[in-house]
Amino acid sequence: MIPLARLTPATVDVLRVLLDDGASVWGMLVIKRTGRPAGSVYPILERLEGAGWVASSWEPDTDRSGPRRRLYELTGDGAQAARSAVERFDAAALAKAPKTAKRPTAAAVRLSGAEARA
Repeated sequence: MIPLARLTPATVDVLRVLLDDGASVWGMLVIKRTGRPAGSVYPILERLEGAGWVASSWEPDTDRSGPRRRLYELTGDGAQAARSAVERFDAAALAKAPKTAKRPTAAAVRLSGAEARA
């Protein structure tokens, strides 16, 4: 399995769908769940498959009308790597998030006012 050269927000979105589902998913379902365009999702799936993170197969012939679907599923090593990558991405995003000061609650304001009068 090859490590990913870069981890974009779109790649993380695709990895989250693959991790959350835990089973084979088809490309259009990944597109729907991520809200990302097909022009982003399919190249990401191809890159993940080329790196050994994902395996794909054609949907077995079914009675469903329409073309067969290509199903994507994380490999065993790919699932571990995906969890680690998503955790690293989330930690980095949290570290970059602006720190906001806690706003005092109404009870704390009343208490500080009562102490000032005492």
